[in-house]
Order: sequence, then structure tokens, then C-alpha cells
Amino acid sequence: MLKRRPTEEEFAPYYGGYISKVEGEDILSILETLKLKTAAFLESIPKDKWDFAYAEGKWTIKEVLLHIIDCERVFLYRALRIARGDSTAMPGFDQDLFNQNADAHNRTVDSLMAEYLTMRDSTIFFFKYLTDEAAERRGTASGVVFTPIGVAFTIAGHENHHIGILKERYL
Repeated sequence: MLKRRPTEEEFAPYYGGYISKVEGEDILSILETLKLKTAAFLESIPKDKWDFAYAEGKWTIKEVLLHIIDCERVFLYRALRIARGDSTAMPGFDQDLFNQNADAHNRTVDSLMAEYLTMRDSTIFFFKYLTDEAAERRGTASGVVFTPIGVAFTIAGHENHHIGILKERYL
């Protein structure tokens, strides 16, 4: 797969802030390293803190992690459709609705960690075998153009964003 950063035409402007939080060009290496760093950080959080939210109406640590997982799953689906040449425009999704219906508070930390690691392994596997041609195909999601390479960097940047929030506001 391409070892380059996406251009601004390959992702929604909204995600530019996320992508700016990603260092480097080799997305496979970035995703693998991020998986290890994120897992180590999450495993360092005491289990009694996982149901904590830093303010009224904010998500708990469990909900934040499930949000990261859900978004990665949605983003990967978008990348798959685009890479396979499906030009059907894809709608956005409501992250708050997802959170309300995810039932994160009834999940164990171990189940969330296992799902995170499995999701990331699936993401890495998908991008590992993506051809350069497929990585540059364009498709529309949430009313804007994306390429799979743009989506891959969005996944990494989105995670960096939320892990930063956990470190700054939750612990």
C-alpha cells in the first residue's frame, strides 16, 4: 500500500485536525505502533476508573473506547466500499446515537480490550493487502470525498485525539 500521507482532497476537512495528530507516512507501521501504545495505556488504567466520566453528560472511559472501536469499524467499512470500487455515496452516522445504544456500561474491560485489538488487527490486515490503485480510489461518505488512504489516517488520528482526551481529562 502507499506509504504517503493523504492530500487534503482525500478526506473531509473536519478530519484534518485528527490527521494532523498522526506522525509519519507508513500507515501500516503507524496503526501497529498505535495499537501497542494504546493497549499499554488502556491496560494501565485501574479497572475501577473505567466507568468514570470527567463531567456530567460526558462519556465514560468504557464509552470512549467503544466509540473508538465503532468509528474504526464504520471508517473501515467506508474504506472497503471505496477500495472495491463502490461509488454509492455513504451517509454519515450519529455518534451519540451509537453511544446511547452500545450498552458500554454492561461491558467488561477485558471484552472491550479484546474487541479493540481484534478490530485493529482487522484494519491492519485490510490495509496490508490493499493495492496502491485501490488505496487511491475516491468515494463519498458524509457528503465529502475520501480515499482509503485518507480513511486510514483518519482512523489513526481519531484514536490519537481520544486517547489524548483520556490522558488530559480522565486520569
